[in-house]
Amino acid sequence: MRKQIAAANWKMNMSYQDGVKLLDDVLSSKITLTADQQVIFAVPFPYLIMAKSEVAEETNNFIAAQNCHHKEAGAFTGEVSASMLHSVNVRYCIVGHSERRAFFNETNEMLAEKLDSCIKHQITPIFCCGEALEVRESGTQNDYVSRQLEQSLFHLSAEQIRKLIIAYEPIWAIGTGKTASTEQAQEMHAFIRSLLRGKFGSEIANEVPILYGGSVKAGNAKEIFACDDVDGGLVGGASLVADDFIQIIRALK
Repeated sequence: MRKQIAAANWKMNMSYQDGVKLLDDVLSSKITLTADQQVIFAVPFPYLIMAKSEVAEETNNFIAAQNCHHKEAGAFTGEVSASMLHSVNVRYCIVGHSERRAFFNETNEMLAEKLDSCIKHQITPIFCCGEALEVRESGTQNDYVSRQLEQSLFHLSAEQIRKLIIAYEPIWAIGTGKTASTEQAQEMHAFIRSLLRGKFGSEIANEVPILYGGSVKAGNAKEIFACDDVDGGLVGGASLVADDFIQIIRALK
């Protein structure tokens, strides 16, 4: 069975003290995860070491960075490289979140470099893809997402693709309160899996977890996660509320 993953993206939220309390509250719920289930907390850079310490004794709980730079090292003041993340034993990193694409002009080609750097340093990328509202309304969402994958992922080998997590984010459903219907989520997740199948074969396509990342909430997680090709969620606002995120974790298949 593919990994079923509840990934929390804190974005630029939480004080250090609030972050400690949130992690303590979630972890103290003592959720028993199966071998196929994982919880990942993507926390701001200053909290990575603290968060790693918090989950150190927990089973199937991991910490992720929210971003990394696409270059190995250099005069990039304020940036963090995959090699730096590796040096503090961070093993997951979000790559290509829609907010990074929109606000920081990250291109598909740049994201391909980030993926290469993460994989080189034994970091599992959580690669985000998805369309804006105008693309969805024009009916061209499949072409749009296909280009994102082809330009960022398809240079990788089958063995490298095995190391990825993909998150489908309908941008029109992030932070808006709107959520793709279960039919829309399943349709796009199945389409993404078909692209992987066409490029890398069925065995690889059936192994790669594809998360849904558009306004996942405690009240809709179970229905969304029940879709055949949805393997959990990349959760924003609801991951900042311990009780909500606990319910989302419990909704994993």
